[in-house]
Amino acid sequence: MGRGRVVLERIENKINRQVTFSKRRNGLLKKAYELSVLCDAEVAVIIFSSRGKLFEFGSTDVKKIIDRYRQFCYASEDRFNIVEDQTQNLYQEVSKLRVIHESLQRSARHLLGENLEELGIKELQTLEKQLDRTISKTRQRKTHLMLERLEELREKERNLGEINKQLKSKIEEGQGRRASLIQGQGNTSALAANDTFKSQPTQVNHFQSQSYLQIGYQTHQEKEIEARGIAGGNMRCNQDNWLL
Repeated sequence: MGRGRVVLERIENKINRQVTFSKRRNGLLKKAYELSVLCDAEVAVIIFSSRGKLFEFGSTDVKKIIDRYRQFCYASEDRFNIVEDQTQNLYQEVSKLRVIHESLQRSARHLLGENLEELGIKELQTLEKQLDRTISKTRQRKTHLMLERLEELREKERNLGEINKQLKSKIEEGQGRRASLIQGQGNTSALAANDTFKSQPTQVNHFQSQSYLQIGYQTHQEKEIEARGIAGGNMRCNQDNWLL
């Protein structure tokens, strides 16, 4: 049969208790040694018997391990205290922000004309003054923006006027150049016409001289035509006489 389950309670028999303590103590120290070797861990075991006798084991110096344990515990406690303080401060800050948020929401509703029934006369007068100040600041800001916009438009108008003047001056300069070119071409045409007119009288005189030379002079062809006409007339006269 297998080993029965051991009940974890104080052993009343003194001898059995002492035997069990010795066995389990040795087993615990052996397991601590194995843990330190296998896992490269720092292990310290401190055991006090019922008679007050000390038994201890340490993979290194037990005092160094205990000091390290104390530092870690104190640091953990300090960190815990710091975290707790920060949590408390954050909670208080969140509470304040929640109150401010609710107050701002209530003021916004009042400015929009909502939930005015819960306000008294003084609060309504304060709200009215606040609205008057807000309207005055709004109008001042609006006027300032309109003046800035007007100044921008005036500056733009001045810039456009300068550009218009520059364009006009360029157009006038171009027209002056064009007029000078047309005038120069006109003078050149007039000179060419005068030269042509001067050369024309010689040609006219030549034509007149040829016409004067041809007056009263008949060419050979004209003489033949005239002779044929005279002969034809004589033949017609002869025929008329014969018929008669």
